[in-house]
Amino acid sequence: MLENKIAWITGAGSGIGLAGAQALAAAGARVVMSGRRANVLSAEADKIRKAGGTAEAEPLDVGDAAAVERAAQEIARRLGKIDILVNSAGTNSTRRFWRDQTIDGWDQVIRVNLNGTFYCTRAALPIMRSSKQGLVINISSWAGVYTSALVGPAYNSSKHALVSLTETINMEECANGIRACVICPAEVDTPILDRRPMPPPAEERTRMLRPEDLGRAIRWVSEQPPHVCVNQIVISPTWNRLFIGSGPA
Repeated sequence: MLENKIAWITGAGSGIGLAGAQALAAAGARVVMSGRRANVLSAEADKIRKAGGTAEAEPLDVGDAAAVERAAQEIARRLGKIDILVNSAGTNSTRRFWRDQTIDGWDQVIRVNLNGTFYCTRAALPIMRSSKQGLVINISSWAGVYTSALVGPAYNSSKHALVSLTETINMEECANGIRACVICPAEVDTPILDRRPMPPPAEERTRMLRPEDLGRAIRWVSEQPPHVCVNQIVISPTWNRLFIGSGPA
């Protein structure tokens, strides 16, 4: 259980981030939920509180380095520490392939998926070092392990980079009691699927992973004792369209 733990989750308004916030709150952590939509965050935090958990909203654009630093310092000032950071904010572009990839589209994916994770981690690590403990969980993708023709160069690049970034945290920060895990899920039925050029049909989405599956994984990693570092998890639905070959772009 995670009583007295402070967990900061980005991308917490929906999908994997929200499921992670719900799972950590259910385990006893006090969760701070970040995302760009203040009204959505507030509503979801209220649901967690009504279910018996402890949650608060900290609206944030993770692509804004200065805002990220302010948010981390405010959390530390208000709550005293950050024990767990879950970097779940992510996006992709509908114009994702080389034939129509724009500079703006590329920059947006890298800004959120990679830079946002870097900014939040960089802001949280000094706070964790002062406590001589901490856990960073980065949400990558199946495309972070196996390059996918379906998601485009920006998404592939950003998610591969998250795998390497996570390893560098463990290389440098293990001596400070800090550990990191990168979770690499295949298709999850979340709202980001609606941004695909060809969104998958409803009957196929029912066979994908669900956000709560990833929430349980986030909780499991978070509940490991401090001497245990789960470096990487690759998780997919049993009926894996990426193996079957029916997954559209």
